[in-house]
Amino acid sequence: MIPVQAWADARLLWDYHRMHHTPRPCSVAVGLGSHDLGVADVTADLYHQGMAPVIVFTGSTSPTTRARMPRGEAVHYRERALQLGVPSSAVLVEPRATNTGENIEFSKAVLAEARVTVSSVLLVSKPYEERRSHAMMRRLWPEVEVVCASTPMGLKEYADFIGGSRMVIDMIVGALQRVRVFPGLGLAIEQVVPDAIVAAYERLRDQGFTSRLIPDTAQST
Repeated sequence: MIPVQAWADARLLWDYHRMHHTPRPCSVAVGLGSHDLGVADVTADLYHQGMAPVIVFTGSTSPTTRARMPRGEAVHYRERALQLGVPSSAVLVEPRATNTGENIEFSKAVLAEARVTVSSVLLVSKPYEERRSHAMMRRLWPEVEVVCASTPMGLKEYADFIGGSRMVIDMIVGALQRVRVFPGLGLAIEQVVPDAIVAAYERLRDQGFTSRLIPDTAQST
């Protein structure tokens, strides 16, 4: 059982991670690979709404996706989008990236090779990765405008959808650590993290929601 206070703290982090952007038409939609096939669903829906004429799905595999997406995250995302009616001509696949920095850099290369002019990106991710991904885009691809999107669910609904509440909270905690650490590594822009968010993060960390933390900085951030 996850304690009531832990759920409350996780919801604070969940709300902070989400950028609350309103989708608008962009040059391209980039779906960041992960264990969450809902990213492909959201990207396909945005395509059908006319929010982007071209989609890039990016991602290889990771320990959390190797079994469920053996052909690679981007390939499975593409297959899902085609099932949802997106034409194959509108989907580009970047199958090599193993982290968000590579997702960004390799997607830029795929789009350049396809001669797609990009001034804005509709960035589709897991809900709790919006803020970190946005900050990394601002650092690594600063010349484009970024609009974030993700599955429109609350924390508990999303945890039930994924099928693992503790895993989701672990990931939320890990994402917050990266929001704080990545600017110092040159991977993201600095962001204001309110004291209440830091306190909630520290309570969750101290309660053992640590499986997604970067080990060398787990106690110092």
